[in-house]
Amino acid sequence: MEEHIIVTDMDGNTHTIPALEGWRIMEIIKDAGLPIRADCGGACCCATCHVYVDEGWRGKLVSANEDEVDMLDEAMGVDEDASRLSCQILYTPELRGLQVTLAPGTRD
Repeated sequence: MEEHIIVTDMDGNTHTIPALEGWRIMEIIKDAGLPIRADCGGACCCATCHVYVDEGWRGKLVSANEDEVDMLDEAMGVDEDASRLSCQILYTPELRGLQVTLAPGTRD
C-alpha cells in the first residue's frame, strides 16, 4: 500500500496525498500544493503550519515538545487535544493514513 496522509483543507475538501518517510507533515502538505503557509519552514518559530489531528491518531504521535507547546500559544483556534504544528511531526510508515485538518491562520 502506498504511503499517504489524508488532509482536510479549510474549505472542507479531503485530499489523500503521498507521504515520504522522514518528511515533516508540513513538507508533505506543501509538496502536494495544498494551501499551508508554514512561514518558518519547519523551525518551530511560527504557528502557520497548525493542524488538527484526528482523534484516532493523537495517541500514535510523539508528544509535542516544550517549544511546540509554547508556539501553539501563538496559533489561532487552538484545540488543546487536537492541535499540533505539522512541522514537528515526522512521517513514518506507522502514520500511513494519518488524518489532519488545516487550522485557521494557515492558508497560504
